[in-house]
Amino acid sequence: MLPEQHNRLADFIWNIANKLRGPYRPPQYRKVMLPMIVLRRLDCVLEPTKEKVREEHEKLKARGLTGDAVHKALARKAAQGRKQSIYNISKFKNFEAMLGDSAHIAKNLSTYIKGFSENVRLIFEKFDFDAEVEKLDTTNRLFEIVKEFSTIDLHPNTVPNLQMGYLFENLIRRFNEQANEEAGDHFTPREVINLMAHILYTDDEDVYTPGIARTIYDPTCGTGGMLSVSEEYIRKHNPQAHLELFGQEYNPEAWAICCSDLLIKGEPVDNIVFGDTLGDGKTSDGHAGKSFHYMLANPPFGVEWTTQQPYVGKEHDEFGFDGRFGPGLPRKNDGALLFLLNMIAKRKPGPKEGGEGSRIAIVFNGSPLFTGDAGSGESNIRRWIIENDWLDAIIALPDQLFYNTGIYTYIWIVTNRKRKERRGKVQLIDATRHYQKMKKSLGNKRNELSDAHIDDITRLYQSFRHDAKSKVMVDGKEEERICSKVFDSRAFGFIKLTVERPLRLNLQASPERIERLKVHAKFEDLAISKKRRDSKTAAAEIEAGKQLQAAILTALAMLDAAKLYTNSDAFDESLTAVLRKADIKLPALHKNAILEALSERDPKADICKDADGNPEPDPELRDTETVPLPEDIRLPLPLDYAKDADNSKLVALVHGHCDAYFEKEVKPHWPDAWVDYSKTKVGYEIPINRHFYVYQPPRPLDKIEADIKVLEGDILAMLKEVVG
Repeated sequence: MLPEQHNRLADFIWNIANKLRGPYRPPQYRKVMLPMIVLRRLDCVLEPTKEKVREEHEKLKARGLTGDAVHKALARKAAQGRKQSIYNISKFKNFEAMLGDSAHIAKNLSTYIKGFSENVRLIFEKFDFDAEVEKLDTTNRLFEIVKEFSTIDLHPNTVPNLQMGYLFENLIRRFNEQANEEAGDHFTPREVINLMAHILYTDDEDVYTPGIARTIYDPTCGTGGMLSVSEEYIRKHNPQAHLELFGQEYNPEAWAICCSDLLIKGEPVDNIVFGDTLGDGKTSDGHAGKSFHYMLANPPFGVEWTTQQPYVGKEHDEFGFDGRFGPGLPRKNDGALLFLLNMIAKRKPGPKEGGEGSRIAIVFNGSPLFTGDAGSGESNIRRWIIENDWLDAIIALPDQLFYNTGIYTYIWIVTNRKRKERRGKVQLIDATRHYQKMKKSLGNKRNELSDAHIDDITRLYQSFRHDAKSKVMVDGKEEERICSKVFDSRAFGFIKLTVERPLRLNLQASPERIERLKVHAKFEDLAISKKRRDSKTAAAEIEAGKQLQAAILTALAMLDAAKLYTNSDAFDESLTAVLRKADIKLPALHKNAILEALSERDPKADICKDADGNPEPDPELRDTETVPLPEDIRLPLPLDYAKDADNSKLVALVHGHCDAYFEKEVKPHWPDAWVDYSKTKVGYEIPINRHFYVYQPPRPLDKIEADIKVLEGDILAMLKEVVG
């Protein structure tokens, strides 16, 4: 179908949708339009064999046959080369036949839908279309809508499956705009899926072997766009390939559209599971224990996963690396990385394990690249993937590429069967300038990838060269820019050192500081009782506490209020002496409260020391240093992924490297500082933008000054007009 025809069809259907205005608000149009499109497409597909199916059904019914035998017989009559069983046994041949009885159009339509095979009826149950039929009939809209749809030819010979995907994409985008959907729920533009397919399959020789059997999986398949484009791409280059498509989708509407598309193409819908891939208590991973050759996804990003947290957390805690979420969990406000972990868990064994391996392409926003401190869930997930040499490439895409969000996005390529030259390496590709402006914006989508852009990005990936260049547009001019860089995997890791500096305090029992003690939480606790049910005992405890508080204050008054101690041990001796004299015995907790209230930080004071004579660290002066991994270090690092993991082996491995860094970068500025190696952690981040940053020198000062003078003149002129 030509683009003009496609646009005319989309506009025609949108005009039908506008007839719903009144009973439906524009954001609600989808409740009617999407199932009606599916229904009309099925109507067009089944019409040629409808009479034969009805005749066969009557014969079978007369013979008293029921159940699976009837189903198989009717499916054969309706097949026309399709592998999947879809048919309709209602008395209505098509939409036009239902229009002949306008007074009973609702009943006729319901009868028509109930006449479908069970797999199709399930689709319309997910659409919850019965409620909409009743509403349309009550508001006198049903006949008009059915009549309009009866004029559209949606047969696959007229509107191919891929084009149908574009049509759904177009309409759903419009519906989403009306509903102001959040950025996390968006459809992947077909050119982005095409790019993913090029990257995933172009350099894979196996998929082009005639007769090869391959499986493709999408854990967030939506309406099935990634599955359909992947299938079309492979079949275009290898018509004899045996492909199986698998997916899961939690949105009932999207699931229904995906299943209807597969049914019409004659592919099994049992492989498309309804439910939440991560698990929400009612549904769970629909493909547990399975593995796939290729996996693609565009999961919702920037979306909370609090609903799934109890079930994901339980799997993480109970199964660890035997489950899907072994290395860690991301923050609750963005669960995108969980879908990548789910996909990695479904890889086929790699060549090292005697298997075929798998290739994964997934779309993320920028968050998974760098969010999370060293040792956090996000950082540990990156570390696990990179240290196991599964991260193959990351491609930075242009902004304003998606319909409902204008942010930059990134394609991650993850695989356990890298080519020899790519092992131990990660390729970063800057494709942020590989785009062309659209003639007409579609929501937030103002940019698009042309075939030439896709080919050039694929070339960059295939060539696998560091500092490879492309010709791109910069500020309206064509420039040659570096668009590919290749790094050792360890380049993305770092050691996070905790640098301590000594605590230095002066202490004084001055009236001002004693007043601070009176409102100190631990001091106030002395006169608070926890015996809430026994009022007499509580009252006695409170009174005893008040007396102790008074005794402490009296004892402190014995100290010289004017004397400023710059040595904490000396003050502690004096404090211990007056407390002993007042016969006051205090736990260390409350004694420390006195020291906290009466102390102030003083860089000229002596260093405070613990019971073992070691300097006490000052939490307020604590800092961290990020140290690159040593160039000769081997991955994976000897460090577990648990929060309280023993880091002694790691520290022994990097101690000299970190000491050298510390002596050069920290010690000259803070001679009294030291490293607390017990707090040493490892982090991983992928600062892709930093690696492709191109310095732009500022304009000459005289030109900036000239511009400022022009602006000053304009401002003065406007002020004169206001005064006048």
